[in-house]
Amino acid sequence: LITSTLFSSCAIVKPGEVGVRQTFGRLRGNIIDPGLAIINPFTTTLVKIPTRTVNREVKLNLPSKEGLNVSSQISILYHVKQEKAVDIINEVGANFERVLILSTFRSASADVCAQFFAKDMHSGMRSEIESKILAKMKINLEKQANGIELISVLMKSIQLPRGLANSIERKLQAEQDAMRMEFVLNEERREAERKIISAKGEREAQIIISEGLTDEIIKIKTPHY
Repeated sequence: LITSTLFSSCAIVKPGEVGVRQTFGRLRGNIIDPGLAIINPFTTTLVKIPTRTVNREVKLNLPSKEGLNVSSQISILYHVKQEKAVDIINEVGANFERVLILSTFRSASADVCAQFFAKDMHSGMRSEIESKILAKMKINLEKQANGIELISVLMKSIQLPRGLANSIERKLQAEQDAMRMEFVLNEERREAERKIISAKGEREAQIIISEGLTDEIIKIKTPHY
């Protein structure tokens, strides 16, 4: 019994997280750094909060400007400031990620993506969309809790509606065909110009030769028998 009590009195705070003692529902004492923590198992629990960088992947459908739903997989990178851990638990609770971060992300991403066409999410404008979502999340989080530092929002995969994806693919193919045809025409144009220049050079050479053939030169060059 004594041994089991001793074991239950010990808790481990792992690297990359901090602990806070919670007694009868209230947070007590200072933040506990990684290592061994002693608690009263009958009255106290140890609430652990990760302070390392967390990569949370979210799958959701994003609305587009034209009213389409775009299936996406997005990563949110964030970490909790150690000195604010107690405040976050007091203000939001231990489920702060679900209650605060994910709800803020869904709201911000829906607002931002509704300003862009679906094809923009699959183009070079993706980084702009990511930046706008991150900026909007920061503004919204500062109103609720200032102990969470957002690092980045990354749109890892975007799946466009099938009809739109096929349309974009056909457009890209047409653009590639047009570029290929333009290349061929430019090559033929350059070859034609080369032939013209070559013919012009030969003609000028013949003129020079013919003009240089005076009667005296012809007599000299004509063989005598």
